Amino acid sequence: MVSYHFEDTDFVFKGRARNNSWLRLVAESEICRLGDISIIFCSDNYILDMNQKYLGHDYFTDIITFDYCQGDVLSGDLFISVDSVRENAKDFGQEFQQELARVMVHGILHLIGYDDHTKAQQKQMRAKEDYYLSLRELV
Repeated sequence: MVSYHFEDTDFVFKGRARNNSWLRLVAESEICRLGDISIIFCSDNYILDMNQKYLGHDYFTDIITFDYCQGDVLSGDLFISVDSVRENAKDFGQEFQQELARVMVHGILHLIGYDDHTKAQQKQMRAKEDYYLSLRELV
């Protein structure tokens, strides 16, 4: 089950049922099942505080993923900075909703087991993001 939460933001997320179907499609395509996924939309300051407290990183980011998966059941918390997503969308010449979807699928791919520390991993992650974004319109 995917649940949506909001911390330190007035952002409103629409299309939850469609988004849930899409994330389920992503999980099932990777031979996984969706468990309890919390997507927490927040501000830059909120995610910075999370990054400092829990990861020891002193910088802004668009997403932090906490993994609680067990076997092939995906569970975790995805903290998404709406501020950073808006800025990245502008910087990359993307629509906000498209960039937001990219960040969400990025978090799900981390829960599945994909990483992005090396250039090769980043290339694979981007290819997976692009592929699943192309399927988003089908649900």
